[in-house]
Amino acid sequence: MQGGNSSPCTVCGACCAYSDEWPRFTIEDDATLDRIPAELVNDQLSGMRCDGVRCLALVGQIGVATSCAIYADRPDVCRACEPGDHACDMARERHGLPLLAR
Repeated sequence: MQGGNSSPCTVCGACCAYSDEWPRFTIEDDATLDRIPAELVNDQLSGMRCDGVRCLALVGQIGVATSCAIYADRPDVCRACEPGDHACDMARERHGLPLLAR
């Protein structure tokens, strides 16, 4: 969800506010994890800290304009979510946003 491009992610942000268990760490290496600010990591050190289901790295209003405060160092699970895939569809539906055309 990087600002300044034509990605539908810069308007959406739904995947970043779907579940407090979604922004988890999986195959990141230690160097990548060390670049994530400690205040954005959950107490279990297993993923991103969330406010409810919203990742604290999400900036902006869902469905209007969003970006990721740590886009370059976001977890692999965040990188895996692609516009219009199953995970994207689930998140968009939860927020009442229309599905993306494929």
